Amino acid sequence: MNTFYLVRHGIKEKSVGDVSLSLTGIKQAKKTADYIKDKQINYIFTSPLQRAKETAKYISAKTKTKVIEDIRLRERANWGDIQGQSFEAFVEIWNKCSINRDYIPPSGISAKQTGQRLEQFIIDCTNQFSNRKTVAVTHGGIITDFMINVFSNEQLRKLHPNFIATQSQLIPECSITVIRYDGHTYDIDDFASFTHLTSD
Repeated sequence: MNTFYLVRHGIKEKSVGDVSLSLTGIKQAKKTADYIKDKQINYIFTSPLQRAKETAKYISAKTKTKVIEDIRLRERANWGDIQGQSFEAFVEIWNKCSINRDYIPPSGISAKQTGQRLEQFIIDCTNQFSNRKTVAVTHGGIITDFMINVFSNEQLRKLHPNFIATQSQLIPECSITVIRYDGHTYDIDDFASFTHLTSD
């Protein structure tokens, strides 16, 4: 049985493009690293976007584990991928992807494809090694896209009564979702937990 800690990156700077963590995001990443350091992590993978790489860097420093970039952990779309795109236009496309999971945006991939990429990442990791603990620093959208792909509506409703409708608000920055996978079945150990961020 492999355990995957799906960590959303910390709060980013409020700007377009591939931006860094904000000061608050750095504090979140450090607290997340402090929480994870005793989990006996074997691997750390990260989205290639800067805010995720920086979050992974803090976890790496605490766990003494090398960080590996993996494109499959990238968000379905990022504000700034389309030159001159306003934030309002980006949100409109994002919401369209969430409603129509087969819709492919002008730059990026569909919600269904994004979930499939994370699923394939987990399957490939499981095929390569067993009984390991892996941190995957990624994005909120890809976590919910994956969960909608692999879990039933009944399972999702246990996590939130309106999971699909509210998916874009369910994964706070630096929250941790813990998934176990044995090569056949997915189990949810924890969902979007952020209690480690509120501790002193």
